[in-house]
Amino acid sequence: MPSSNKVIITCAVTGAIHTPSMSPYLPVTADEIVTAAVEAAEAGAAIIHLHARDEKTGKPDQSPEGFNRFLPRIKQRTSAVINLTTGGHPSMKVEERVRPALEFKPEVASLNMGSMNFGLFRMLDRYKSFQHEWERKSLEDSYDLVFRNSFKDIEFVIRACSDAGTKFEFECYDTAHLYTLAHFYEQGLVKPPLFVQTVFGILGGISPNPEDILHLKRTADRLFGDDYKWSVLGAGRNQMPVVAIGAAMGGNVRVGLEDSLWDGPGTLAKSSAAQVTRARRILEGLGLTVASADEAREMLALKGGDAVNF
Repeated sequence: MPSSNKVIITCAVTGAIHTPSMSPYLPVTADEIVTAAVEAAEAGAAIIHLHARDEKTGKPDQSPEGFNRFLPRIKQRTSAVINLTTGGHPSMKVEERVRPALEFKPEVASLNMGSMNFGLFRMLDRYKSFQHEWERKSLEDSYDLVFRNSFKDIEFVIRACSDAGTKFEFECYDTAHLYTLAHFYEQGLVKPPLFVQTVFGILGGISPNPEDILHLKRTADRLFGDDYKWSVLGAGRNQMPVVAIGAAMGGNVRVGLEDSLWDGPGTLAKSSAAQVTRARRILEGLGLTVASADEAREMLALKGGDAVNF
């Protein structure tokens, strides 16, 4: 294994939470997503987490066709690990959300580990006008929307993707999600090393308070021992504080415009690469070293970029 001071930076370049009206820098088109992914990798991200969007409206698009517009191009230009979402958007059913991972058989796919309220409606306090009708409705609808990830849904994704050798970024928004992951681990449906991404600051999930970060770390240590790799992400303005706290506690980190549009108080990030650069400075200031893509593959026991279907 690489030495313990190696830290994996994951970068999520567009996501499905933020809408085009919130930032002119949010990648929407395939060209923009390719540029964002390549720049993030060049800045130090070992893993690139990807969503697709409708090129005209920016609406989340979980069709394989949407992903095919950029996946081969990214692979040609970078050796970074490609991580495809199976979360899609909270309004989508699991059969729709899993389609890109089934089609393209990536090294890594994200997997949400529990049903939850996923409250985005408070963004309406900040943003008053929108370019596209779907944007306001998406935020309003989150007031009465449960992001479904039942045991049946989770098992469906695990069984569907595991035959292709795809491993998972297990997204855990609260303590119970770790116990759900432990259930599937005890059943032998997922194999170590588990890549556990703990998410802080989403309304409906656990807070970014340092005590809550420590609580999830302690719980994961107790449940999984040496059989997992821990990573953290903070939503919105919590992004860099959570990076600093998690890295100081021995964790890997995730940044990108999916998780936060900001590069400091009141300043929009002009790219996900800018956030990777800022995170890298924090890590190096702590005496840590950023893992390369190949080191991340070794740390997570991935199948390799030559075994994907794009």
